[in-house]
Amino acid sequence: MECNIILIGMPASGKTTFGAVLAERLENYIHIDIDSVIEKTAGMKISEIFEKYSESYFRQLEHDTIKMVCAGNRKIISTGGGSFENPANRAVLLNFGKVFYLKTNLDILYNRIIKETHRPLLQKENPRQILENLLIKREENYKKAHYTIDTDKLNEDEIIRFIINEADS
Repeated sequence: MECNIILIGMPASGKTTFGAVLAERLENYIHIDIDSVIEKTAGMKISEIFEKYSESYFRQLEHDTIKMVCAGNRKIISTGGGSFENPANRAVLLNFGKVFYLKTNLDILYNRIIKETHRPLLQKENPRQILENLLIKREENYKKAHYTIDTDKLNEDEIIRFIINEADS
């Protein structure tokens, strides 16, 4: 198996968690979290980038990071929740690896993020409605992934095995 494994989905769908587990199980693979790379490169949190510069500035950083990270093989790449909205990002991700959409129920997502303060798009009144609107808007593009995994119906081990089996095929 040589390909990149790319995880997409809503905030709190498990992209970073599953990416780390996959990296532990797959020899010679490294896990790269796009948002973490951006924060390290910029020297500030994503919420600070949004606040200080703008979402469009962040999206350009995100695109540049995705292009850089996708070069080469044997990477498990966890993307930001909105990165697959950009057609240029989508093209790079779909061409440089097998893309897995971690589809997660709205209530589960909301319960995971309700106490988090680092998600700039949800730091507004009625975050559940904002999350639902984002999910509805993004679902159309998420479905363009090579594979969709309904995370509500499988346990962690089943999800990991599915990703490994499909990436190896």
